[in-house]
Amino acid sequence: MPRETPTRTVMVATILCVVCSFVVSAAAVSLRGMQEANKRALMQREILKAAGIYDDSDDAPAVSKQFEVVETKLIDLDTGLEVDESTVDPDTYDPLKAASDPEMSENIPAEEDVAGIGRREKYQFVYFVRNESGDGFSKIVLPIYGKGLWSTMYGYLALENDLKTVAGITFYKHGETPGLGGEIDNPAWKQSWVGKQAREKEDGELVPAINVVKGGVNESSPEAEHQIDALSGATITSNGVENTIEYWLGDDGYKLFLNKRLSAETEAL
Repeated sequence: MPRETPTRTVMVATILCVVCSFVVSAAAVSLRGMQEANKRALMQREILKAAGIYDDSDDAPAVSKQFEVVETKLIDLDTGLEVDESTVDPDTYDPLKAASDPEMSENIPAEEDVAGIGRREKYQFVYFVRNESGDGFSKIVLPIYGKGLWSTMYGYLALENDLKTVAGITFYKHGETPGLGGEIDNPAWKQSWVGKQAREKEDGELVPAINVVKGGVNESSPEAEHQIDALSGATITSNGVENTIEYWLGDDGYKLFLNKRLSAETEAL
């Protein structure tokens, strides 16, 4: 009687599949904590980079230690107010998951969806970088995302405490073309944002004012303070970055929060 039969082959294959599945599942569960810690460290590092305070020297403190100067708040984008923890638990809330949940997000009408994201979460985290004295903040870091040429670009925009001057920008996840749209990662290009005026006063309130322009910024122009050089050979990605900033600093993004915050700071003076 032959030892190898179709039934025996199927049985061995099934056992192998079950064992391998068990090993993979066990590994995934055991590594979940480490994966979450790495994800959290990546997020913290990018926020610190956007704020221009990340120290990557050999003797620098761990990222979590550097992040202690940052205060995290969850805000309601529709009201501009901080969300009560009885409404949403900040420890478990994930804005990107919420953006795909009809109960936790809002559909964006096509004519208003300049960032090309389709839906927008109701609540989003903002990050306050405390000043050296600890009695106020020096910068605010805002999560941003929008469509480029090939991908959704995820990043952070940092504003000085005047809530209009760019302190820094970073993109931590995207699929843009290396050497072209991928140059949104270029340190020199990101540095060109620092000091630019992302918002300007119009009809008594601050509105988005960043323009990514082709052919280079004319520094002698009055508009230069609002302008960024477009990426060479990457018009769609460049436009995508401008549209992303416009959306998130606009009516459906952080505009209400920022303007309320600025009013509160002014009244406190």
